Amino acid sequence: MAQQEFDPYELLDALRSGGDVDLIRESVELVLQALIEAEVTAVIGAAPHERTSDRQNWRNGHRPRLLSTKAGDIELSIPKLRSGSFFPQILERRRRIDRALFAVVIEAYVHGVSTRKVDDLVQALGVGSGISKSEVSRICAELDGEMEGFRTRRLDHVPFPYLFCDATYVKGRVTGRVVSRAVVVVTGVTAEGNREVLGCDVGDSEDGTFWTAFLRSLRQRGLRGVRLVVSDHHLGLKEAIEKVFVGASWQRCRVHFLRNALAGVPKQKAQMVAAAIKTIFAQPDRAHVHRQLDEVAATLRSTFPDTARLLEEAREDLCAFATFPIAHWTKIWSTNPLERVNAEIKRRTNVVGIFPNDASVLRLVTAVLVEQHDEWEVAERRYLSEESMALIDQIDPAELDDEGVSLAITA
Repeated sequence: MAQQEFDPYELLDALRSGGDVDLIRESVELVLQALIEAEVTAVIGAAPHERTSDRQNWRNGHRPRLLSTKAGDIELSIPKLRSGSFFPQILERRRRIDRALFAVVIEAYVHGVSTRKVDDLVQALGVGSGISKSEVSRICAELDGEMEGFRTRRLDHVPFPYLFCDATYVKGRVTGRVVSRAVVVVTGVTAEGNREVLGCDVGDSEDGTFWTAFLRSLRQRGLRGVRLVVSDHHLGLKEAIEKVFVGASWQRCRVHFLRNALAGVPKQKAQMVAAAIKTIFAQPDRAHVHRQLDEVAATLRSTFPDTARLLEEAREDLCAFATFPIAHWTKIWSTNPLERVNAEIKRRTNVVGIFPNDASVLRLVTAVLVEQHDEWEVAERRYLSEESMALIDQIDPAELDDEGVSLAITA
C-alpha cells in the first residue's frame, strides 16, 4: 500500500530545526488528516496511486475544512470522490468545532458566561476565527436531551414529606414581544432528610391553572408522601396544592408574610412591629406559638388594625410548621433554602438578558438546577436528620387539640 500523504517525520524535522511550529496544533492536524486519509482509503479500497482489484471509486481532489479545537484552528483537507460523496466519521457535519471545545462552550454558558465572553474565551484557546452568538446557542441546544431527562425522571424512589415551591421571573420573547416569563421551581426533602430538585417549568404567569398543571406533572412522575408545602402566597398556588396534594398542609413563608404585613406600617414603626411578629416563631412549643400569635394580634389591633387582621387571617397557614417536629421548624417555616437557588438562577439568567424562547430558558435554568441537585447528592450532611424525619410519622390526627395543634410530639 502506498505511503500516506502526511509524513510525521516532517513535523519531527521542524521541531529539531527549531522552526516556529505549534507542536500541539500541528500534531492534532497531522493525526486527524492521517485518520481521514486512512478512512477514505478503506472506502475506496485503494490508497493513492495504488492499483488493486478491490477499488470501488477514485479520488477527485480535496476540499478545505477549518476545524476549531482547543489546540487552535487546524486546516483539514476532505477528499472528494469521482462518484458519490465522502465525509469522515471522525468529524460531524455542520459542526466546525471539536467535542472538547464543544464541552468548554457549554460549560461556560451554563456558568453564566455571556456569549460575547464565550467568543473571547474560544479565541483565547487559540481559535482565531472565534465563535458566533448563534453558534453558541446552537451548541447549547445539545443540552436539551439531557436536561429533558432530568426534568421528567421518576420521583417514586422515596416519599417527599416536605416540598418548597417558588418562582422567579426572566425576560423572554413570545410572538415577537419581550414579556416577563415565570420560572417555577420545586425542591423536596426526602423521608431520609436529603434534598432534591424535583422539577421546573416556564409559563405565562403563576395562576392556579399553571400551578395545578405543574404540580400534577410531579404527581404523574411518582411524587408521593407530601405532608407540607412551603411557599409564598403565589396566586392560585394554595388552591393548586389543595387540588393536587389532598391532605397536605400549606406553610406560608414567614419572610414573605413579614414583608406583606409591614407594607401598611409606617417606616419608623416597622422595626417594632417586625420584632413583635418574630416572637411568634421564638416559642418553645406548639401551644405557645398559637397563644403568642393571639397576643401579638391583640397588641397591634388598636394601632395597626390591618396588620392584626392579616395575622389572624393567616393563622392556619403561618403556623402550619407547628404541627411538625420542633427540630424541623427553622428549616420549614420559610422558602429561604429555595431563595438561594433562585438567586443563582437569576445570576445566570441576568447574563443572557432576554431569552429568544421558553426552550432556551428551560435549558439554562435546568442546567443550574442539575448542578445544585448534584451538590446536594454528594453533601456530607443531610438537610434534616433521618432520626428527626421519623418523628413525622408519629403525628396522630386524633391527638390534635381544638386549634389543630399536635399534642403528641414535643421534641
